[in-house]
Amino acid sequence: MTDTYNSQIRVGWEEWLSLPDLGLPALKAKVDTGAKTSALHAFDIEPFGRTRPRVRFMVQPIPARPDLVIACSADIVDQREVTSSNGESEMRYVIETNVKMGDEMWPIEVTLTNRTNMSYHMLLGRQALGDRLTVAPSDRFCQPELSYDVYASAKVREAAPKRALRIAVLSREDNYSTGRLVEEGEKRGHGVEIIDTTRCYMAINATSPEVYYDGKRLPRFDVVIPRIGASITSYGTAITRQFETLGTYCVNGAEGIASSRDKLYAHQLLARARIGMPTTAFAASPKDTSNLIGLVGTAPLIVKLLESTQGKGVVLAETKKAAESVIDAFRGLKASFLVQDFVQEAAGEDIRCLVIGGRVVAAMKRTGADGDFRSNLHRGGSAKVVRITKQERDVAVRAARTFGLGIAGVDLLRSSDGPKVLEVNSSPGLEGIETATGKNIASLLYDSIEKRVRPVPIRKRKTD
Repeated sequence: MTDTYNSQIRVGWEEWLSLPDLGLPALKAKVDTGAKTSALHAFDIEPFGRTRPRVRFMVQPIPARPDLVIACSADIVDQREVTSSNGESEMRYVIETNVKMGDEMWPIEVTLTNRTNMSYHMLLGRQALGDRLTVAPSDRFCQPELSYDVYASAKVREAAPKRALRIAVLSREDNYSTGRLVEEGEKRGHGVEIIDTTRCYMAINATSPEVYYDGKRLPRFDVVIPRIGASITSYGTAITRQFETLGTYCVNGAEGIASSRDKLYAHQLLARARIGMPTTAFAASPKDTSNLIGLVGTAPLIVKLLESTQGKGVVLAETKKAAESVIDAFRGLKASFLVQDFVQEAAGEDIRCLVIGGRVVAAMKRTGADGDFRSNLHRGGSAKVVRITKQERDVAVRAARTFGLGIAGVDLLRSSDGPKVLEVNSSPGLEGIETATGKNIASLLYDSIEKRVRPVPIRKRKTD
């Protein structure tokens, strides 16, 4: 910040300025010596922060462009009653931020209020002027002019400051992964709240869709990190979809979560994307058992329930007769299942690749417990860091992209004809891979989130 400025800065009644701390590179402001406090047009104004009071708000910097909305956050320095020029009083949050005109920059206090119907979305009051500015009431644009064109360029994204985000972690469990997301987020200055998915409910309508929690409307979040348990996939994806409807960035979207959980559909998506996987077959009629097995190959075979998780509901049939018995048993329970080729050369091992933001950030080799072909850590398996090949890395990234997931655990088998995707997990645990690799996975996720929530340039119009 520059604390030195000219002894007198001449300004007119209308000036261009920027608020760099808020990511607002160009604003037209009315300089009003009749107003004591400066004011900024803001809406969806909501306080947050357990130990450090902050406020999150949205700003529409160009009055004629309601499609351009910049999300901002700042520390709250006060809350005071302000009387407008028409005599109406209003309690407003007060923040402190730097204002820049030309080469000069200094801190000012700004109140947040809805100025939708005002010609100027920024008002510069007496407190901001101080002794350093001289106002020429008949002049305008005495300081260097800026342009709204900046909002249609990459500069608006590049210049966006790191800001405190309001983040919700959708989770019913107080486990290692949830704890790490809260710990790392708060270490970075974000406000992180754990929201029990099953305690959320929705108001679904065209004008004001909302998500409610324990009788109250949930605030506007910058980011939602869904960690939806398999037992509540349907309801959890519905809640995630509602947040998406509100315009909230969800690290993993509802469609990606639902697709990855539906094992049959997941395999069809992988096949459509030409991604290698163990040969898989599915049938509804018991008359097709022999043909079903024949499509996959010879025993041993894997018979897997569609709703299986963490290795539960996955059976290794070492002979054709055993496979027929397992299939008959599952059908007797009216359960849906897949029959899959058993990749013997994998020898009870698989590779978990953690993909964040379109790149593999960590990988570990998981080995099943003695006598168990399943390598899940929840079932007593062990893990160690592993170096993966470029082909394995590319397959993992393609698999995560197929489901549109911002974070995914892609499980690969090493076979004689290349890597094969076993599963794509939309809620990968962090404990095993952080322990095995020594990497701060939670921090890498926040790196991706902070990059993702930066403003997006708008399309330029001739009338701008």
